[in-house]
Amino acid sequence: MTTDLAKQNEKIVMRVSVNSMVVNVVLSIFKVAAGLLARSGAMVSDGVHSASDVFSTIIVMVGYKMSGKASDDNHQYGHERLECVAAILLAMVLCVTGFMIGASGIEKIFGEQTVLEVPGKLALVAAILSIVVKEGMYHYTRHAAKQVNSGALMADAWHHRSDALSSVGSLVGIGGAMLGFPICDPIASVVICLFIIKASYDIFKDAIDKMMDTACDAQTLERMRTVVAEQAGVLQIDSIQTRQFGARAYVDVEIAADGSLTLFAAHEIAEQVHHAIEENFPEVKHCMVHVNPYEKKEL
Repeated sequence: MTTDLAKQNEKIVMRVSVNSMVVNVVLSIFKVAAGLLARSGAMVSDGVHSASDVFSTIIVMVGYKMSGKASDDNHQYGHERLECVAAILLAMVLCVTGFMIGASGIEKIFGEQTVLEVPGKLALVAAILSIVVKEGMYHYTRHAAKQVNSGALMADAWHHRSDALSSVGSLVGIGGAMLGFPICDPIASVVICLFIIKASYDIFKDAIDKMMDTACDAQTLERMRTVVAEQAGVLQIDSIQTRQFGARAYVDVEIAADGSLTLFAAHEIAEQVHHAIEENFPEVKHCMVHVNPYEKKEL
């Protein structure tokens, strides 16, 4: 990945993060105010949940900024794995959020039932608006996360969706209470809890895989083989190995070339393979190429 592309990706992440923070602050203020005016405890809690998303977005910004730091004497391979740390922190926050929503729902289902005040229509409007806005923010952030290949930003996108799901619970609860069925709210909360916990597990697993030198997927490996084989002078691919390093990847390739070539000629072939991989796969941080003398295999 070139320096210009890295800077462009950082700008995208920072722009999306700042927009997320602004939306969350405005939305949380509106939801808390609507909850208080419409006498809806569920909407007040939902507003506080939206406010907590500001914290997760700050983690994304700090994690991505630190992961983009240049290599130094103590970290000669760079700092990309710090973004995985940010994704793990967000996955934990998301998991805790899911458990809290689920625990609250179970407590309401099996706890002592109290007569609750019927909320006003403003709370219902706030819940619908929240679902629309937060689901929109999920798709907006998810698109950017895929564009820059950021696990932390993808985790933040799922945090937006968890807020949208939380608002679905609020909508069901408020609507159910207005129709005379207050039990709808806690049941919806328990179901939503399971979706949020599943999302946090997926984010956590993806971050751990990237910290454990997991290989790139089979489709990417096959594309790399095709690119290497197309380079002039490459007679055979002896091996190709990859390992993910945060949002980036390292590639080690062993190729076979004519054994009678000069060292300069063999080096030129290796350079072609090196540049072809890094140019065709922006997520590759470095490609190391080793050249072996070609030996025809006997059948």
